[in-house]
Amino acid sequence: MVSACTLIRTERGRFDEVASRIKQIPEVKKSFPVFGRYDVVADLEAKDHNKLNDVVFKLSRMGGVVFTETLIELETEGD
Repeated sequence: MVSACTLIRTERGRFDEVASRIKQIPEVKKSFPVFGRYDVVADLEAKDHNKLNDVVFKLSRMGGVVFTETLIELETEGD
């Protein structure tokens, strides 16, 4: 499994709508609006990097999304 966190900036006033629609994607484990530079955070979990790629592209093309930044979990030797 691959875990990631996607930070999402939305169009003004659309953060609740976007966070709600994102929750409908099966690979999204949690999605919530936040204060700060970004408007929504989504915690993702996918079976592999290819599936994660598909999910991130789906998020970035979603209506109301201005841009995304995805932080992919780093695998270390101790994991």
